Amino acid sequence: MTDSSIEAISPKAVAAALSRVRAQRPLVQCITNDVVQEITANVLLAAGMSPAMVPAPEEAAAFAQFAADALLCNVGTPSEENSRGMKLAAATMSEAGKPWTLDPVGAGGTAWRDDLISDLIDLRPTVIRGNGSEILACAGFAHQYKGVDSLDSSRSALDAAKALAQRSGGIVCVSGETDYATDGTRVLAAVGGNVMATLVVGTGCSLSALTAGFAAKAEDPLVATIACCQFVKRAAEIAGNASRGPGSFHDAYLDALYTLQPENFLEEAV
Repeated sequence: MTDSSIEAISPKAVAAALSRVRAQRPLVQCITNDVVQEITANVLLAAGMSPAMVPAPEEAAAFAQFAADALLCNVGTPSEENSRGMKLAAATMSEAGKPWTLDPVGAGGTAWRDDLISDLIDLRPTVIRGNGSEILACAGFAHQYKGVDSLDSSRSALDAAKALAQRSGGIVCVSGETDYATDGTRVLAAVGGNVMATLVVGTGCSLSALTAGFAAKAEDPLVATIACCQFVKRAAEIAGNASRGPGSFHDAYLDALYTLQPENFLEEAV
C-alpha cells in the first residue's frame, strides 16, 4: 500500500466529531479487563462521556438494549462469566443497530481466547481496535508479541486490517506510532502522540472505550474512529510535554482530554 492511498484526517473532521460527542455525552457500557477499569472510566468522563461498568451476564443484555448508547468489549482478562456478558451485550447491540467496539487484547495468545474473539467478531462489531500484533492475529496473519505488547508496527498490519474489515463488515483500527482505520477500502491515518502513553497501563484499552463513544450516532464510523484517535494523540502530546514521568503523565493526560476543545483543532485548519 502506497502512502498516497492513505488519507490524513482533517482538523475540521476531528472538531466536528468532538463537538458531537460533547453535545450527546454518550453512555458507554464497558465490559473490560480487570487491570484498566479505573482509567477507562476516568478517560470517558474526562472526554465528556458517561461510563457504565456492566459486565454481568444477568444484566448486560438488558442494559445494552435499554440504556447504552455504545458498548466496549475488551478481552484482556477473559473469564467464562464476562465472556458470556460480552456475547449477550454485543448480540443485543448488533440487533438494535447500536455501535460496539471489540478490543481483542492478546489475540493469538491462546486457543480459548482466540475462540472468544472469533465468536465476538461473528457478532459484527462496529469497530475492532487493537495494536499491530492483535490485528494481524485476528486476520490470521503471522505476528509477534512480548506478553500482550505488540512487536509489529501498525503500518505492517494494514493489509491484515483491510482483510479483517472485509470479513467483519466493520471498521478496523490499528494503533501504534501512527494510527490507521479502514473500512476495507479507504484508509485514514492519525499522527502525533507521545511515547509516555506506552508507560501507563490502560491508555490503549481506554482508547477503545473512547472509540465506542465516538461511534455512537456517527454518520460515518470510519471518520469517527480516526477522529477519536487524533483527539487522543493530541491529548497525549499535551500531556507528554507537561509531564516528568508516567505518574504525572497519567494526570496530565486526563486533564488534556478534559480541556481540549473543538476550536483547538479548528485553529489548525486555518
